Amino acid sequence: MRPRYVLALVKHETNTFSPIATPLASFGHGEGPAFGPEVVGRYRNTATPLAAYIDLALSRNAEIVTPVAAESWPSNACSRATFETLVRPIEDAVHAGCDAVFLDLHGAMVVDDCDDAEGEIVRRIRAIAPRIPIAVSLDYHTNLSGELVDHATVIAGYKTYPHVDMAETGRLAGSILLRALDGEIEPVMAWGSRPMLASIMRHAPEDGPSGEIVAMARAAEAGGRVLAATWLPSFPHADTPHTAVSAVVVADARRGGRGAAREVCDRMLDLAWRRRAGFDHHAPPLAESVARARTLGLANPGAPVLLIDHCDNCGSGGAQDAMKVVAEILAQELDGVAIAPIRDPVAVETMVAAGVGQRVRLALGGRTDMPAIGLSGRPLGIEGTVARITDGEFTVTGPMYTGIRMTMGRTAVLDTGRAKIVVTSRPHEPFDLGVFTHAGIDPRAQRYLMLKSRIHYRAGFGPIAAHIVECAGEGVTNADLSVYRYRKLTRPIHPLDAV
Repeated sequence: MRPRYVLALVKHETNTFSPIATPLASFGHGEGPAFGPEVVGRYRNTATPLAAYIDLALSRNAEIVTPVAAESWPSNACSRATFETLVRPIEDAVHAGCDAVFLDLHGAMVVDDCDDAEGEIVRRIRAIAPRIPIAVSLDYHTNLSGELVDHATVIAGYKTYPHVDMAETGRLAGSILLRALDGEIEPVMAWGSRPMLASIMRHAPEDGPSGEIVAMARAAEAGGRVLAATWLPSFPHADTPHTAVSAVVVADARRGGRGAAREVCDRMLDLAWRRRAGFDHHAPPLAESVARARTLGLANPGAPVLLIDHCDNCGSGGAQDAMKVVAEILAQELDGVAIAPIRDPVAVETMVAAGVGQRVRLALGGRTDMPAIGLSGRPLGIEGTVARITDGEFTVTGPMYTGIRMTMGRTAVLDTGRAKIVVTSRPHEPFDLGVFTHAGIDPRAQRYLMLKSRIHYRAGFGPIAAHIVECAGEGVTNADLSVYRYRKLTRPIHPLDAV
């Protein structure tokens, strides 16, 4: 008989300080969640763990059941009703009988009445089928819980940031589970955490201590001592009791794996603790950063200088309409700037009504208050010409989320003379050149690019940049963790407390 595999995707990175709500319609990259057979059509041949699961299942001639695929941009906690709409189809599929479950999860999802959504998902599956093998792929920014580890069979997480190894991670987790189904191995896991928060601006393996830890994990896998080793530097913008750096390691119990898993896990965590100061982020004043970028651009480097507005990134729960960095760029009179994206559906409507070629004056952005960090929205008065109107859709061609269709909603380009500003109706983190090219802007031809991103921009824009300047504006993705009022976080914890 053909094996029957259940494959599902439920992903949300919850910023509990975000002012952005998470309705059901926010899932699915603007298209809503996918249910049933449409899942395969939407995700096959994409650079995602779910696509890797699909390929593995097809290689086994398995019957594939895809109850749901739902991923939303980061925002505040979703409701219990939304969560149940996403999880119950998975439960129904498992109730109907299956040989294995393959889950593409995030690891930092919060529901309004549950701080550990992924732990609940896996626990509920385990309650239906106590012996069912369950593989889980996780995002790099996971806040790992004991409940998730206790109820999963195999866990593997991304090792890159930007996350260009998503499909690779799905293949790793899925392949280990298939080997277990064949009776070749008996997976066993060890996990742990340390009382520290790592600023996301210090997460990239190329920038700080994570590089050494990820190298240690890769070496342990390559040497055959363990099957999968994962370092998880946390998502510090989720205020939960288990928000902290962690690690999880999978090994083969039949080959002394329990001890090897524990040793590798502890070595990664001990190294992180010794290097904890390297995970703290210290930003220079905004005016100083923009002045530096201006000087670099005037030197005519032949490629754009990137200005990274990292405090208001929708890819971590930001409103994407804070205008502080844009205002400073205009105040310092940088020329040849392209900016993307500013989320302001009201401004888009105004530009659409005016039409291409028309002059408009806007109160741009600043429509979102951020009470969790004591900030009010401040629109920026600005004039320009409507240069382009688009549907905001493009297919990712870069190395992250390759093949996924992105929908930014109705989009318009405002040309001020000095700057071309891409204004969208929906959020989108600019990790692919398509955010500009779909609107007729060649990013390579600009002197400056301002991107509302943190690290993911490096996937598409890193290769074309002459210089990169991080700009500390304002918003709920601030790298300075002292601005947040944590209530549930387990204390003491570095760097907020003396530990």
